[in-house]
This record gives sequence, C-alpha cells and structure tokens, in this order.
Amino acid sequence: MAHVVVIGAGIGGMPMAYEMREKLGAAGRVTVIGNGPNFHFVPSNPWVAVGWRKREDIEFAAAPFLDKHGIAFNPAGVKHVHAQRNQVELNDGAMLDYDYLVVATGPKLAFDEVDGLGPNAYTQSICHVDHAVRAGEQWSRFVADPGPIVVGAVQGASCFGPAYEFAFIMETDLRRRKIRDRVPMTFVTAEPYIGHLGLGGVGDSKGMLEAALREKHIKWICNAKVDRIEADKMFVTEFDESGKEKKKHELPFKYSMMLPAFKGPDAVAGIEGMINPRGFVLIDEFQRNPKYKNIYAVGVCVAIPPVEVTPVPTGTPKTGYMIESMVTAAVANVAAAAQGKDPTERATWNAICLADMGDTGIAFVALPQIPPRNVNWFAEGKWVHLAKVAFEKYFIRKMKKGTSEPIYEKYVLSALGIKKLRDGHQTTATPR
Repeated sequence: MAHVVVIGAGIGGMPMAYEMREKLGAAGRVTVIGNGPNFHFVPSNPWVAVGWRKREDIEFAAAPFLDKHGIAFNPAGVKHVHAQRNQVELNDGAMLDYDYLVVATGPKLAFDEVDGLGPNAYTQSICHVDHAVRAGEQWSRFVADPGPIVVGAVQGASCFGPAYEFAFIMETDLRRRKIRDRVPMTFVTAEPYIGHLGLGGVGDSKGMLEAALREKHIKWICNAKVDRIEADKMFVTEFDESGKEKKKHELPFKYSMMLPAFKGPDAVAGIEGMINPRGFVLIDEFQRNPKYKNIYAVGVCVAIPPVEVTPVPTGTPKTGYMIESMVTAAVANVAAAAQGKDPTERATWNAICLADMGDTGIAFVALPQIPPRNVNWFAEGKWVHLAKVAFEKYFIRKMKKGTSEPIYEKYVLSALGIKKLRDGHQTTATPR
C-alpha cells in the first residue's frame, strides 16, 4: 500500500490531499503534515489587514475535515526531508516514512534580504494570517493618526497582485473613513512597468492599472530597488530601462506594507539535485523532481524561471488556478507511479485571477500563465469585487467538504476552454 506524504496544508496541500485520497482509493494512504493545526485562505489576508475580515472568518482546523476522508494529519511541521532514505524529519523529532512525497509548503519569506523589511522590523506583511492580524492592529493605530503610506513589492518579489490589491483596499478604507485626503500614497515596485505582474503583462494590465492608480491619486515608482528601511523612511534606488541608476528616493511613511522576495522552504534546503540556488524545488514536466523521482512539488515552492530579464530582478508568480492544475497533474502521476506506470499528465499552468480593489476589481485569464499565450484577457468592474467575495466562501467550503473540483465547476471551466491538464499532443517546457 503506497504511502503518500503531503508537506503543507494550504491552498496547494489541502486539494492535493483530497484529490490524492480519491485517486488512490483503498490502494494507498495519505498523510498531510501542516506547519500548525490550521488551514487559512491566504487571498483574504488583505481584508484581515484592514479589519474587513476576522482571522476566524478565513481559518479553520484542518484535522477534523481531513479525518472525514481518511487522511491522517500531523501539525508538527517538517524540519528536514531525508530524500535518500524516503523519510521526513518532523519538528518534534519524529521520523515519517513515505513512498511518495509531495512538497506543497509555499515559500520561505526572504525579509532578511532587505534591511528593515518585514513585520519584525518596520514594514507590514500580508503573506501569512499572523502577519495580516498584526498589520490590522497597526492599521487601527494608523487610521487614528494617519500619514504617508508606502506600499508595493521589493526586488526579487514574484507575487505582485496582492501588493496592488492591498494598495487599493487601503485607499478604499481610507475614503470610507473620510481621511483619504490626509494620506499621500506611493506604490513602489521592482516591476519594469505598472501591470507587469511578473508575467510580462496580461492583456491591457499596464493601461488599466496605471489608470486606476491615477484615479485613486496613488503615485508610483517602477524599476525600484529598496536599499534599506528605517522606522519612518524607505530608501529606494530607481533604475532606467537599461539597468542604470536613475534616481535616489527617500520616502517618508507612517504605514508600509512591502511584499518580500521568496525562497524555497527550509525543509528541503541543501539537498543536492532537488533545489535551485534560491531553494525552490526542481521539477520536470510531470511535477516530479528529476533526481528523486518519488518526490513531486506543487505551488509556490516550485522552481520556475522569470518570464524575462528585467532591470530590477522579478520572479514569476504562481497563482491559484495554476497551482490547482499542478495538483491535478501531480495526483495523476503519483497514482500512475504507484501502479508501476510512467507519468503522462502535464499541467496547463492556466491562470484565472480575481484581484479586489476595495469596491471594484480586476480579473484576468491567461492561458497558459507563462507566455506565449493562447488567451490573454484582462477586465475591470465591480463584479470582480463581488466575485472575489463569493470565491472566498466557495473555496473555504470546498476545503471543508473535501471536494477540490465539484463536477459543475469542471464543466463550466471546460466550456470556457480552461482546463487543468494538457492534451496528450501538447508539451511544456521543463521548469528550472
């Protein structure tokens, strides 16, 4: 009986466990190792950070729901993967054997790469619910005595969408409080232009996001490298398109949220042949590590090269539906391997994104997410805000019911040409 261990109980790990349990049936068992007892819905963190959601609205204990489907759960977290021994060492000292391992941990947050960055220094974060709660506490103090805001993403960041979301959500909250006129806002980003998103843009993302920032009176600095951050000031170097220094900025702030660059998880650090120099897990076109062929990876921990060279380093984001497509491919390939068959399924890496802007929103569909694309669509409207709220409730409900893709969801998306798995004749570049 094959034992599949999934590291991570988040947006990648929970669907992976549910799909894997269903696919294996009585022929295997599934264990999830979480870094703590709870699942939380990361896309709602910006709302927590301004008090629009409470922690308990987006978080629940994972064990009871996994247990209903015969999935074991351990909240101890993984200290280290012993790939050559097919074992994982847990933070409590226990050792767990596996036949197949799926790394779905998400990233390590590289706050240490910029002096003064992060919730333990001078800026806030919305990357984890703990950070969002702390950011919300600071926000409550800030709105009582407002001042300048600096928001954005530092060099090496790959997840730019939430930075835009949080900028617009803060702006909306300030307007509702009738204090927007007291808060100058500056968006600082490593992107070469507004709306690049680490993807080379999607549709008219540049034009739409620039227009939205202008409408909301939010200034911006692109090609920005954050040199250091002090208690009330950010020091930024702006570069031109050729990568030459253009201008130095000293930006005062009373509240700041800057997304960090990501690294791979500590659990796989130092394993030769398993990770790239940033610690992300190397995979082939089947989501499988080329050296350790019983190890798979899905989600933000996966190594994907930047879509293009930019004057200031940027990474490639891994969005929700893209991660779901990785999960479905990995499940099929692990199940095939457990039956002694070769893997055949390749994820489409298609992307559907709903970005909230407070009282409106922006949506994009990129098929696939990494260019060149077959579909490249970008739109704006109040319907996106409502859709994002509905999706939050829908996804959390799916994770509690143990159904990663209800049949009606599958058929609706298929009718729109949005699929998780590539057709048999298609190929995909091998990530590195």
